[in-house]
Amino acid sequence: MSLFSNFSLPQISTVARRTVLAAMVVGGLALALGVVAGYALAGVGICLGLAIALGNFRLISRATVKAAASERPDKRRPLAVNALGRLGLISVVALAITYFVRQLGFGILVGLALFQFALLANVVIAMLRDPLMGDTSTGTPLTDEEDDA
Repeated sequence: MSLFSNFSLPQISTVARRTVLAAMVVGGLALALGVVAGYALAGVGICLGLAIALGNFRLISRATVKAAASERPDKRRPLAVNALGRLGLISVVALAITYFVRQLGFGILVGLALFQFALLANVVIAMLRDPLMGDTSTGTPLTDEEDDA
């Protein structure tokens, strides 16, 4: 079961938009604070980490839409392999940069983590705002009678 399986398309769009906006604000603040504190490379790294995570999020979204439209009976396996490959590549690149340019690399790792926290926070907020997200089999919200059954 997917994290977004109980979300409608507008809710997913709202979560994605809010996450991107949060990433932009956090990146701008991190860059400004990094420059002021004398850690400009860490601020740049956080911005890069946020950008990499955003790119990965967009690629996952595209792959999910493509898999949903495909006729393949096993849609999860290609998605999982694709996502694991990308995460592996991102991890290797981030750790290699950390080895060579410590400040920049740690900033990238922090940026990657911050994006995930922002995404998770926006998902939780969306769930709290609409606790009865709906019955995914019909696409309609559950009524109190259906919820009690």
